[in-house]
Amino acid sequence: MIGLLLLISNAQAFVDPACQKLADQGPPADYDEQAQADYLLNYVAMAMTFSPLHGALGDDAGHGAVGVDILGIPPLGCERRLVLNYTKTEDTNKAPAAPRFRASFSFPEVGGLRLYTSAAYIPPVPIGGVRSTLVAGEFGVGSALESGVALGARGHATMFKTIGEVATPFNEEDEAFDDLYLSSTFGLDLMASYETGSFEPYLALGWTDASTFFYIGDDGYVGDNKSPYWGPTLALGTEAHLTENVLLAAEFYAAPGVIMTGRLRAALQF
Repeated sequence: MIGLLLLISNAQAFVDPACQKLADQGPPADYDEQAQADYLLNYVAMAMTFSPLHGALGDDAGHGAVGVDILGIPPLGCERRLVLNYTKTEDTNKAPAAPRFRASFSFPEVGGLRLYTSAAYIPPVPIGGVRSTLVAGEFGVGSALESGVALGARGHATMFKTIGEVATPFNEEDEAFDDLYLSSTFGLDLMASYETGSFEPYLALGWTDASTFFYIGDDGYVGDNKSPYWGPTLALGTEAHLTENVLLAAEFYAAPGVIMTGRLRAALQF
């Protein structure tokens, strides 16, 4: 599914009509082909990261939850899509969002500390000629203060893979071969939240490392990411208990210089 986002190669030299006027002007003086490709590789990796979508304590102590996350994927402008010295646009704006299944469990508190863990998965269902798989997890700990403020920390990791024709041949009549995109992200967040009635606003500040690999089957080209993302992340959102068993969360997520997006979570607690 998300493999449709990534078309980074010396593929078919087509310019989106919406970008033609900008392409005709040529690249700006500071244009860098490698930096443009690196950005696109990092963009997909950071779009798939495992951000909190919960408060500093995880969910309710001694309970589990199952549900779906919706990851927003903002469309990229022409400045980011034009490659090969502004002679080609990458067809990155295929999907506005990606669904991801999530299961979580928060352990009973011990000594004022609550441990929790979550796992997420996107199954390899063929869509649009590609198969994408995601496996992600988190492990965290939090403690509630008498003031209602909760503080915590969480570690997270995501592995993502897409197989399929995501970089089309340079010439339309050429035979197409499957391509392979891999990404992994690992990070650590410090969190704070405040429980007020049914809502729990939260803030997570962290640092995330991303790695990518892109192999183009048509010509055996490997897209080398010379500047993989290694930097800060921010998540600002709120978790809401609509009923005793229904959880919702909405979040603004950002990796500065790469992506700013919204994310949603809907889950049933048991």
